[in-house]
Amino acid sequence: MIAWGDIYKVAAAMAPLYFALALGYSSVRWWKFFTPEQCGAINTLVAHFSMPFFTFDFLSRADPYTMNRRVLAADAASKVIAALAVAAWAHCCGAKAGARSWSITGFSLAAFNNTLVVGVPLLDAMYGGWARDLVVQIAVVQSLVWFPLLLLGFELRKACVVGGEDVVAAVAGRRGVEPVVLPVAENDDDDDVEMDVGPGAGVAAGIRMWPTVRTVGLKLARNPNVYASVLGVVWALFAYRWDLRMPGVVTGSLQVMSRTGTGMSMFSMGLFMAQQERIIACGPGLAGLGMALRFVAGPVATLVGAAVFGLRGDVLRVAIIQAALPQSIASFVFAKEYGLHADVLSTA
Repeated sequence: MIAWGDIYKVAAAMAPLYFALALGYSSVRWWKFFTPEQCGAINTLVAHFSMPFFTFDFLSRADPYTMNRRVLAADAASKVIAALAVAAWAHCCGAKAGARSWSITGFSLAAFNNTLVVGVPLLDAMYGGWARDLVVQIAVVQSLVWFPLLLLGFELRKACVVGGEDVVAAVAGRRGVEPVVLPVAENDDDDDVEMDVGPGAGVAAGIRMWPTVRTVGLKLARNPNVYASVLGVVWALFAYRWDLRMPGVVTGSLQVMSRTGTGMSMFSMGLFMAQQERIIACGPGLAGLGMALRFVAGPVATLVGAAVFGLRGDVLRVAIIQAALPQSIASFVFAKEYGLHADVLSTA
């Protein structure tokens, strides 16, 4: 049983986040402080400054030598199961518009949860410090491994869409026909580009693989979220191995930016919600799908992964509960930055 005092702890940890969301919503919906272009700039600030500093600060303070390998292996298995499921769905859909884009969104919904903001206070109240430590360990691996892989998916999709448009224009020019290209929507429901330049066009084979991979790799290498994760873990490995400490001036400089991470992310979500015509921007159908993926498919995949690696008792319960937490704030920030179904992610 959770005592009333523990419920208060959870509510006290979450209330400031929704305060930031309400401020963001009000500043656009009623106060008209920001234009859509300024809202986009704020989200870019969050994606490229606040989130990387938050990630580095968090990872650099997590002890990598005390990880529960079975729990992490079960969590990894659940995410692989989710990835394979959405990949199989996209393959079955074939060339239907949006299949590959929706596979990225589906994986994000099923695999990424709000471990730090909601999971830590909730599970600490329910089971104590050991459960809190398990959730932090899952969050560490999520930041180090799975978020960079999600960014890789975003970049590959972006490269294929832009590259596909270029190939259509080139092939059409050689054939002397007018290319037919569906415009990529700037809102959050943009689908894969469906292209046709006449019989036997064979556009897909015209997109060169290695230049695309090279371009995506360079973009990822320059993405501050990726090297913030790597640098944070590298520092933690050295710091906990040889008992090192950062100078106070460095720690203070990092934390003054790190503390803006969750608050500004929620503020950005509020800005986005205020720009939509409805509070549930994607409509009840897609909102229901998103919730099913987040609160049903995610825990089911975790249950399968836990069974494979033999989790039992309270550890199994903690694994399933953390899998059923609300959607990760960072996944919304990335979806908004790349213009892919942020309206769906904002409801889960």
